Parts: sequence; C-alpha cells; structure tokens
Amino acid sequence: MKIKLTPDRDIKVERKRIGRVPVLILRPKVKAPAGVGLLWIHGGGYILGMKEMAYMGRALNLVKKYGVTVLSPGYRLAWLKPYPAAVEDCYTVLRYMDSHKGELGIDRLMVGGESAGGGLCAAVCMMARDRGINVSYQFPLYPMLNNFDTDSSRNNHGRVWNTRRNHLGWKVYLRAEAKKNVSPYAAPSWQTDYTNLPPCYTFVGDGEPFRDETLKYVEDLRKAGVNADVDVYHTNIHAFDMLYPDNEQSIKAIKKFELCFAEAIESAM
Repeated sequence: MKIKLTPDRDIKVERKRIGRVPVLILRPKVKAPAGVGLLWIHGGGYILGMKEMAYMGRALNLVKKYGVTVLSPGYRLAWLKPYPAAVEDCYTVLRYMDSHKGELGIDRLMVGGESAGGGLCAAVCMMARDRGINVSYQFPLYPMLNNFDTDSSRNNHGRVWNTRRNHLGWKVYLRAEAKKNVSPYAAPSWQTDYTNLPPCYTFVGDGEPFRDETLKYVEDLRKAGVNADVDVYHTNIHAFDMLYPDNEQSIKAIKKFELCFAEAIESAM
C-alpha cells in the first residue's frame, strides 16, 4: 500500500523508535495542545497495514481540530511475528506515553484504531487496566475482536473484508490457536470481566463481518457499568469512512465520531 504524504502546515511530524517499535508522532503545530495523548492503531487484519495509515483515517483530523498528540505504532505484522507481538508492541508505546507525559505535553491517555487496530485497541485497554495504566477513553472502530465466526462474519461477502479474509487474518495471527479459546489479549471477545475498562465509542456497518462482535462488545461493557455507545450505518463496506470519506454514510459517521471525541475530551478533563 502506498500512501501519498503531503506537508501540512497544521501538523508537526516526528518519527522515533520506542524500544523495537517504530512510531509516527503527529502533533499540533498551530492549534493549542489539548493535553490528550492518543495511541492510534492501524488496521489490516493483523497481517497488513502501516503506521502511516494514521493519515487516512480519523486520527489526522483529531490533531488538526482538537490539538491531540497522536502516536501511531508500526507494530509487527502477524506474517512476521504472530500474537502476542502486535499487542505487546502497542502496549509498549502506551507505556512510553504514560511515563513520558511531560515530554509529550499530555496529561491523559486515549486509545483508538480501525478494524484489527480496533481489536488491538480493546486488547491494549484490557492490558492497561490489568497492568495499572489509566486510559480515559477508547475508540475501537469496527473492531476485529472474535476469532470464531459470528452470525455477521459467517458467510459474509461484504466489500473489502469478508469471511475468507477474516479466517486468513486470524490464522496468521494466532497460528495453531486460531480456532481455540484464547486470551482476551489475543481476541478480546474472550474477555469475561469488563469492569473498569475505559468508556467507549465506536461505529460499524450493518452488512460487514464485524457488526455482531462490535455490538456485543458494547453490550458487554454496558452490562459491566461502563459507558459505551455504538452507531450502526447501512453499508457492507468495511472501513467505509476511510475508503469513501465523501459519501453520505461516511460524512455522518465522521461527524458523529468527532462529536463524541470532543465530548470525551471534556469528560476526561
């Protein structure tokens, strides 16, 4: 995948390595910083993608509009290293953010991502809770959470992502464990304790594979007393907001996401 990058006068770009993890850092150059450090995790079914996908999705505009500082990790893809490489790489960057708040100019942490990045977002938030890092909010967009078929991921022929590709992604990520009960850090749908996880906002298409696991994740959070909301849009195009940002559904989804993000900033202050 080639992503054309153009200079943006509103964005300061930095690249660094945190341990073994290459990281893209996007900061506000013009707008006053919001004090929010956002770990934004790219998608790609655990087998594809790159940290520069932060330019394609929701993260870039959050820097411009709200002054957040985004760290996008170049985690190890599953064809190179299977679970737990990806989630541990992402957690390494979150831990760095937590211990370098002064240097980064942030005072609170949020985590988000698209697709497999949404799954990693959920897993990282579970790790953070269990290991003692406070995350103020999570945004796992149309997340890849369940290594078993659901009603919406079984026999799905949606555009961009479908049953066949979903099986491949999990097989490469989990290898011999792909069709077994696994740790919730590997497939967050296996979580049994949703208490004290961060508040959540997400959205998903009604015809795409991850509809049911997204809705169940939100339902499980709510049952545990966690504030969680989801919007469902009529489309079978996975990652529709990234691929077709100018269509009617995408415009609605992006507007609502940014509204919820602004509210999350206020609630976390």
